[in-house]
Amino acid sequence: MKLNCVVVDDSSIQRMIIAKLVNNHQNLHLIGDFSNAIEAKSCMSVHNVDLIFLDIEMPVISGFDFIDGLKVKPQIIFITSKAEYAMKAFDYDATDYLQKPIAIDRFNASVKRAIDFHLLKNDPKEDDGDHIFIKSNLKKLKIFTSKIKWIEAFGDYVRVVTEDDSNLVLSTMKAFEGDLPRDKFIRVHKSYIINIDKVDRFNSKYAEIGPTKIPLSRHKKEDLVKALS
Repeated sequence: MKLNCVVVDDSSIQRMIIAKLVNNHQNLHLIGDFSNAIEAKSCMSVHNVDLIFLDIEMPVISGFDFIDGLKVKPQIIFITSKAEYAMKAFDYDATDYLQKPIAIDRFNASVKRAIDFHLLKNDPKEDDGDHIFIKSNLKKLKIFTSKIKWIEAFGDYVRVVTEDDSNLVLSTMKAFEGDLPRDKFIRVHKSYIINIDKVDRFNSKYAEIGPTKIPLSRHKKEDLVKALS
């Protein structure tokens, strides 16, 4: 199995270095390397691309602007010399973020992460049931929505609690709520979204999921009653 890749970097030297790393990796296939986003986008209109090695600071169209303009987004490994872009890259759901100069072992670790996610996303044995992908601790995880018990606000993160474990995800409650099936999840408090199938009992103040009491906002009990019926 090989991932089809493109390299986009306005530096000819960096482009050559990254292209060589791609060509030397047994699980990567280089479709092309490009000095700007326009050429890369043209290539992607006729070739299936699984992974982009993308510079951020480029003239005319930056790496971030390039991603914003794509209708179908492959995996992205951002490559830059500046550490301050790391948080923004995370917001773009990047598979990884590499700083120049690139060490071979760090490059290989990034590729392994991309391959693992590609296999996870395309594993036919796990496609039975609604699921979402979350990013936690720089890893992309496949979570079946039927296993989610509740989601809890946690500062700049949300905590996703499942039957098996819990994970912190950099997201707002509103954004995360939009990824969930509306007929299965309800926001019962500014800090909590619950899976209605996991509710064992409730009263005017709490919804109970196992031993955990989830607070209900004053006007959410009626919404919960309707959802449960």
